[in-house]
Amino acid sequence: MAAVPRGGTVATTAREANWGLSRCAAIIEYERVGTAPIKFGTSGWRAVIGEQFTFSNLRLATGAVADHVLAHAKHPSLLVGCDPRFDSEAFVAEAAAVLSARGVHVLICEGFTPTPAIACEILRRRVDGAINFTASHNPAEYHGLKFSGADGGPALPEATRDIEARAASASGRKQTAPDADGRAARNGVERIQCREPYLARLRELVRFPLLREAKLSIVFDALHGCGAGYLDGVLEEEGVPVTAIRTGRDVLFDGTGPDVSVANLRPLAEAVRERGASGGLAAGLATDGDADRFGIVDSDGSFVSPNHILALLYDYLVESRGWRLGVARSVATSHLLDGVARAYGLPVYETPVGFKYVGEYIKQDKIALGGEESAGMSVRGHVPEKDGILACLLVAEMTAVRRAPIREQVRALFRKVGAEYWPIRANLHLTQEVQTRTLERLRTDPREFAGRRVARLDRADGLKLVFEDGAWILMRASGTEPILRVYTEAGSPEASRQLLAATKKWIG
Repeated sequence: MAAVPRGGTVATTAREANWGLSRCAAIIEYERVGTAPIKFGTSGWRAVIGEQFTFSNLRLATGAVADHVLAHAKHPSLLVGCDPRFDSEAFVAEAAAVLSARGVHVLICEGFTPTPAIACEILRRRVDGAINFTASHNPAEYHGLKFSGADGGPALPEATRDIEARAASASGRKQTAPDADGRAARNGVERIQCREPYLARLRELVRFPLLREAKLSIVFDALHGCGAGYLDGVLEEEGVPVTAIRTGRDVLFDGTGPDVSVANLRPLAEAVRERGASGGLAAGLATDGDADRFGIVDSDGSFVSPNHILALLYDYLVESRGWRLGVARSVATSHLLDGVARAYGLPVYETPVGFKYVGEYIKQDKIALGGEESAGMSVRGHVPEKDGILACLLVAEMTAVRRAPIREQVRALFRKVGAEYWPIRANLHLTQEVQTRTLERLRTDPREFAGRRVARLDRADGLKLVFEDGAWILMRASGTEPILRVYTEAGSPEASRQLLAATKKWIG
């Protein structure tokens, strides 16, 4: 990546410029022919259980991962972990059999293990990567396979393309379970626990004594995911009182999914309101299914945009840790981060959507914080992977130190940067006809949109139109679901809603 001047912004190279468009075309084609080959999106391969996510396809994908790592190491070792989704344990066992039969040393993570804990363990043990069975925040009918490299971060496109190609070349052959000899090869399989080393890392990054002193009222919502016993566990071990809800396993996730959305966090909002009614400071913290994403509820029960949280945390880390470093954000993330960087005279690095791109800057020690609007975040010196548990704990620390509700902190940040930023995201389920037409329109270069002059076009991922007043819209295909995502940001909630309405009208 090119160097950037202080206060400047740099976009990712053109290597991935058309990635969003080609992904959109692929999704439309899968919908048309009624099949979905093994394709990695922004964070792994995800599919509906029993349709595309089958044991046969699992063996195909796992075998391709094994061949990929064997091409780069003579005696590779891989971690294998999972979240609490349906049949996760069976998928882990089958993957271990496939890997060990091919000569890969397997280390199975005990229990349901958060994605960031697996990333930490990759680095601690210096293994060749990990297979993690998770569909993250997707609805309950989905499962997924995520491959992480030896750096602890999500595999980059060159790796996933190789795995896809290997899976495609083997797809014509019947994928059967490893035979008795293959299963006997599992004598090299180890079982390990990742919890304690990961919690030890959190103790290095979070100032727990400040939380104990502040007597902040904390409610944690695990959303039936694998953050349970981790986020609430470390708080309890550090003497910080916490009330935890939805910590038990429910493979249906209350009939929705483990997404840290406004609708899904209503029980958390109610619990926080009860504790904040006395006038004391309260905070609601939540993690998604694999605990790589965060959700935050303020002391009055209101949901706080992940975009605002990212900007607040960046400001807090520069201020409290003295990290005079830039920030990396995806093209879909709020420009409020840019405003904070400008206030400190620090650079901004823009990437396509996908934390694998943001993580590259963490590895290079160029940034204090890297974030995505979809509630993904990591910090300097930590893993190049999203960590929802760490994000929640840092929000709690920040609130304890500043002794102010989050909504007041957001207003103070707006005053500091001299402008307001109100982002919105909408997921559009379009008909095939509209999808095809929209794809063609995304290839054009509009100079005007809804009566406004386009000041800048950005094709880092999809099509982003930036207007003269700094407001912007982005249209891109999801990397994990057959939908079109629309993002807008302007100086007020109403202006953002108007931009969203104009975009929906433009799409038709």
